[in-house]
Amino acid sequence: MSEQSHTNNPPHAEESEDAFLDPAEADEEILPDDDHHMEDASDDEDLEITLQNDSTAHFDKHTDSLFCIAQHPVHPSIVITGSGDDTAYIFDSTSTDDRPLLPSSYETTPQPRKERESLEPIAHLDGHTDSVNAVCFTEPLGEYALTAGLDGKLRVWRDTSSSLNGLSWEFLADTQEVEEINWLAVCPASQNTSEEKRNVIALGANDGSVWVYRVDKQDTEAPLYLLASFFQHTASCTAGAWTQDGNLLATVSEDASFYVYDVFGAAAAAGIVSSAGTQTVVGLTAQDQRFAVDGGLYSIAIAPSGSFAAVGGAEGHIKVVGLPRVLSDSNQSSKQKGKSKGGAGAPSAGGGAGTLLASLQAQSDGVETLSFSSPPLTLLAAGSVDGSIVLFDAAHRFAVRRHIRGAHGESAVVKVDFVREGGAAARPTGPASPASGRPWLLTSVGMDGVVRRWDTRGGTAAAGYGLLKEWRGHAGISENDEGEQSGGILGFVHGDQGGKRIVTAGDDGVALIFEE
Repeated sequence: MSEQSHTNNPPHAEESEDAFLDPAEADEEILPDDDHHMEDASDDEDLEITLQNDSTAHFDKHTDSLFCIAQHPVHPSIVITGSGDDTAYIFDSTSTDDRPLLPSSYETTPQPRKERESLEPIAHLDGHTDSVNAVCFTEPLGEYALTAGLDGKLRVWRDTSSSLNGLSWEFLADTQEVEEINWLAVCPASQNTSEEKRNVIALGANDGSVWVYRVDKQDTEAPLYLLASFFQHTASCTAGAWTQDGNLLATVSEDASFYVYDVFGAAAAAGIVSSAGTQTVVGLTAQDQRFAVDGGLYSIAIAPSGSFAAVGGAEGHIKVVGLPRVLSDSNQSSKQKGKSKGGAGAPSAGGGAGTLLASLQAQSDGVETLSFSSPPLTLLAAGSVDGSIVLFDAAHRFAVRRHIRGAHGESAVVKVDFVREGGAAARPTGPASPASGRPWLLTSVGMDGVVRRWDTRGGTAAAGYGLLKEWRGHAGISENDEGEQSGGILGFVHGDQGGKRIVTAGDDGVALIFEE
């Protein structure tokens, strides 16, 4: 879980009755089964503990906790992990032996089973002097891998293979402008995206600043080129996200502020006026009592339509804010089609840029993670430190469709993410198009060390409880003699385009690969 997580928040602040959702509006609430008391064992009985490991492969070359993980946009089986050992690794998550083992009776010369070996690394990325807590591949082709650390360094490696297959990497450049980097966010790009948005990333720092860079190996003088920097936040910048078209960048902070930046001037070209002397087209702070969140904001997600963003913070608060609509002429027809279908993913209530569309509070502790489903679904999933997951319906005033209490027991939910089809190469440049496959599937991980898969559809037999499957293998959170806590899962990616493979980053220093 991110270092910005706040597990001990002050009691709920008093709010007006109409500011938040009435629990009675929830369509469905899932309560955890009551635990059964364990029978007492006599002193002369031996207790047998069975450790369950459902993984099909693993990567264990790190020597400390894995804080972050990211996936290649073209070759989804290739992932990068960053660790507390000050390094990152790139490896292929495909198992070296995907064939099931034959029973010994079927083998001519049965061989003794040996311990499963770790997947081998493709590249070892070093050079940091503190923990690597953010990693990414650039889009659209994954030409560059970037690592960011608590030492404030941003380091870049480039793919040196002729076919950009992600199997050969060499160091390109680095820079350091801040004391600590909290996160990296890749500017979405497809094969049709303009050059200015290709291989662009943003980062947020502990001093509240936001930086945007473009990587270009052809620029020998400045292969890591600074495009923009912003200094609106007054406390640590905790999360950031791009709109799907790559035009706008939104960020949040511990000071409970929210800003949206017109990085490439698309909003200005559309006649949207930014704040004087800045590229900020939306700015909300705690000075606006309707937006105030005592304890700060720590998560963000932008709807596939790009029309609004959801930000999550302390005490279960979620604020939904309208964004500027910036579309090129070539995308106007797509916009009209979206309107004719009711604008999947857009809120039913209207509102312009910076309009506070909803204030939600269905959970009791910090909202650490948010994820929007792909159209035609209109769901927003929120994972909380209180161990619960809530599904809101963006098309119906963000009504609570399901509240899964104890989704990860009493452990914090670290990440939720809907299954998506296709990679960056297939990403549309305009408004989101309907997803094929299984967009109703939601994956979650928590500090209990368990991966869970949920069916978010209503009215189906599977959705009665929602839980379809769970995978175990990581150690759950525990406390040592010094009172320090460790364990759990700190991140994951869907290691293929259909969500059938899940690759985790464990606080136990191991990446596990689970197959559906």
